[in-house]
Amino acid sequence: MISSVLVANRGEIACRIARTCRDLGIATVAVHSDADAGALHTRVADTAVRLPGSAPADTYLRGDLIVKAALAAGADAVHPGYGFLSENAAFARAVQDAGLVWIGPPPEAVEAMASKTRAKRLMGVEPLTDVTEADLPVLVKAAAGGGGRGMRVVRDLAGLDAELAAARAEAASAFGDGEVFVEPYLENGRHVEVQVLADTHGTVWALGTRDCSLQRRHQKVIEESPAPGLTDALTGELHTLAVRAARAVGYVGAGTVEFLVAGDRAHFLEMNTRLQVEHPVTEEVFGVDLVAQQIRVAEGHALDPEPPAPRGHAVEARLYAEDPAHDWAPQTGCLHRLAVPGAVRLDTGYTDGDDIGVHYDPMLAKVVAHAPTRAEAVRRLAAALERAVIHGPVTNRDLLVRSLRHEEFTQGRMDTGFYDRHLPALTAPAADPYAPLAAALADAHGRSRFGGWRNVPSQPQVKRYAMNGEEHEVRYRHTRSGLTADGVTVVHADTSLVILEIDGVRRRYEVARHGDRVYVGPTALTALPRFPAPEAGHAPGSLLAPMPGTVVRIAEGVTEGATVEAGRPLLWLEAMKMQHKITAPTAGTLTSLHALPGQQVELGALLAVVEETP
Repeated sequence: MISSVLVANRGEIACRIARTCRDLGIATVAVHSDADAGALHTRVADTAVRLPGSAPADTYLRGDLIVKAALAAGADAVHPGYGFLSENAAFARAVQDAGLVWIGPPPEAVEAMASKTRAKRLMGVEPLTDVTEADLPVLVKAAAGGGGRGMRVVRDLAGLDAELAAARAEAASAFGDGEVFVEPYLENGRHVEVQVLADTHGTVWALGTRDCSLQRRHQKVIEESPAPGLTDALTGELHTLAVRAARAVGYVGAGTVEFLVAGDRAHFLEMNTRLQVEHPVTEEVFGVDLVAQQIRVAEGHALDPEPPAPRGHAVEARLYAEDPAHDWAPQTGCLHRLAVPGAVRLDTGYTDGDDIGVHYDPMLAKVVAHAPTRAEAVRRLAAALERAVIHGPVTNRDLLVRSLRHEEFTQGRMDTGFYDRHLPALTAPAADPYAPLAAALADAHGRSRFGGWRNVPSQPQVKRYAMNGEEHEVRYRHTRSGLTADGVTVVHADTSLVILEIDGVRRRYEVARHGDRVYVGPTALTALPRFPAPEAGHAPGSLLAPMPGTVVRIAEGVTEGATVEAGRPLLWLEAMKMQHKITAPTAGTLTSLHALPGQQVELGALLAVVEETP
């Protein structure tokens, strides 16, 4: 019997595994980089071990250090979670060679499926070896790992070499393996997968289907189970193929077989030999704890001959610290408050006051709703997200709510091109126009608890706020009867709650302030000084870092004095394990280049200047 588990991971999945272990009476050991020394997963575990290393992004890839930590802490098993080393056969063997229980599939199964090229050949599918115009568009993919890293869509042969190089660099950074391959890219297909669970006694469960078609940068955003709109025949075919894939490699434990579905045809993509991020939707529908089942299987227990019957529908949304309106730029800073109301499941690796850094994935939490029908689950999830309290970095919350309520999604007609078609409409600014006034009134109450009205006519008080990139000025007055403003009736105002009556309708505004940031319900504002300081000027054509990160490489031929075309890639920044291309804003001359490979830059740092051609 397993008595202590080291979780070779961080963040949300480490916390989620620790929760199940605690329920089972199993002790847990956390590992952490220096950047994660105070992270939530280290606080919920029974013990924590520091992984030495100067590069926080690479620390969790050191399998030798993790095995050493497990032995030092007295753990008798290792759970890899997902990402990092979860699909690394050498790490699985190292764990077993150290006399520890590996809570995962046999290393041979990991090896057979960890390389997507080998997995495809095992299933009778050959990757492209010589790309021609007739093959376009194609998808460049990392042979190891997943999560959208090392993936690029190529629509023009002229850009293939550059995208191959970028994919190799991103894959090497994320997984320690820069191998990539090319396959046809099917426009408007659906990403559908099957959860499998196998024991050491020959039983393999196919636990329904999941639809993960809503993706950005080939990373899933919204997932659900079961996949809507599939015929019984296609569902049966997917189950059969998934079980066949598992049996073909002698699979043991939890895994996922992924397909691209176009019409009534299923195309095998890969098998992920680990737990998936979206596993909670399967847990909710089938009433199973997949982590607990992984542990039971690792202890040698047999599964029941048949899986439990599914019930209802579940939908999961990934809450990211990113700005979808600005090329999905990751966001950093203090997460002052995160609370999601309603009958939903919240899996997160953060708590109030935690810092969101640049080294790891920007996912803050997964929010999951389960209900008897798909429509009810979608409605419940959208409402919970809409009412969520999120004070801190910009997130994709509004995008999630709008996506869940979009006609294509509610009718189950979505595909992997959903955001390519609808992103501008889904990210259009939409904030309550009375939010700045509510912020001002809450602030005014805090500053005038001992009275502030004057017994003589006076000029209104003026406050300025930035909201959605625009400046808003609001006016109010202190009177004998309290705070007033033109056009509305101020029913109540204190530092945390403002109630306004507008055209006979009362509206409640919950207000919180953290420094110069003011949160009025879901709307974030920045309080502006009455007399703003002059802005630091930058030369026209200046390229500023859109996020904090590391300069990973400079494009070939990009030197000071070079002539560049508009849109030409100049350099790449890496933040949160993804590479972000920085391009020339205009055609002209690169008059200065301030970035160097390996350089750490802060948000707004000057990277280069392109002087426009007259």
